[in-house]
Amino acid sequence: MEKGKPAPSTVAEYIALQPPAVRKRLSHIRSIVRKEAPEAFEKLSYGMPYYALAGRLLYFAAFTKHVSLFPMASGVEAFKSKLKGYTVSKGTIQFPNDKPLPTVLIRQIVRFRTAENRSKAKK
Repeated sequence: MEKGKPAPSTVAEYIALQPPAVRKRLSHIRSIVRKEAPEAFEKLSYGMPYYALAGRLLYFAAFTKHVSLFPMASGVEAFKSKLKGYTVSKGTIQFPNDKPLPTVLIRQIVRFRTAENRSKAKK
């Protein structure tokens, strides 16, 4: 974010502040989350788009050379075998901006996290 400019206050503003190609990627991730977890609450947290559904669901964010999905540690662990070729850490997956987004994988991760949170909420 540029110095002196106000911080975004909504996810839409956050996305709108990104370069066009990155904006498209983030909008696509947002649409997946909204479709797979339509009742999730959306806001900015730690300066990033954040979704809550019976607890923390996930975050996503733009960086210079990639967009990251933060599906918590369980979301990374559950898909470890499908994440070969991506930079990952305990709770983060980086999708390079010069490669197509793995839409099916992102959808599977969001579904997994949604089911996981709903299951925990029932207990």
